[in-house]
Amino acid sequence: MSHHEIHRSHRVGWLRAAVLGANDGIVSTASLIIGVAAASAVHESILLAGVAGLVAGAMSMAAGEYVSVSSQSDTENADLAMEKRSLEDDFDFEKDELAQIYVTRGLDSALAMQVAEKLMAHDALGAHARDEIGLSESGAAQPVQAALFSAATFTLGAALPLLVAWVIPGAQLIPSVAVSSLLFLALLGALAARAGGAAISVGAIRVTFWGALAMALTAAVGRVFGVVA
Repeated sequence: MSHHEIHRSHRVGWLRAAVLGANDGIVSTASLIIGVAAASAVHESILLAGVAGLVAGAMSMAAGEYVSVSSQSDTENADLAMEKRSLEDDFDFEKDELAQIYVTRGLDSALAMQVAEKLMAHDALGAHARDEIGLSESGAAQPVQAALFSAATFTLGAALPLLVAWVIPGAQLIPSVAVSSLLFLALLGALAARAGGAAISVGAIRVTFWGALAMALTAAVGRVFGVVA
């Protein structure tokens, strides 16, 4: 009888960027629309603010993800370069260091040294990257991937409340955008939890809660500082 396990850790990079982008797109655009509408702005101004928020937010998310993940990549590459130099300068010391890591994980000294020798004969830098530094191929930083996923999902997320605001003007705009955005957030949280292997209800609740808080605060600011157009 075969045993097959489905692991999801390889999704961490793009899933984090996608969820962050979609969540920020829904929350920031819905909050912006509600805040401007609460300030008694005309419908055209509300839509213009929403479109501007979508474009600026998508570019900001792409740039922010690329810069931040590039910084992570730079750090990883610097650590790998340092480890490569150490292997070239003192291979035996690095072998002893790797063996000691395996001893702390429960192997006896002789077996730990044997494992270290085998792994380093196969791929010395890979063994140290994985077991000493804690780097893995599935978790490696990918700046371009993160930027593209984040920008694309932000645009999609922002388009949802903007479409609702365009279709439903007038007095029903604020409650319609708020309720629909909360539903979108709940769906996003559920899908993200499903993709990540977590409890769907927990994912939906935590995303919806923070989105509702952001929209409520923005609406309050709009009412306090708003001026009738």
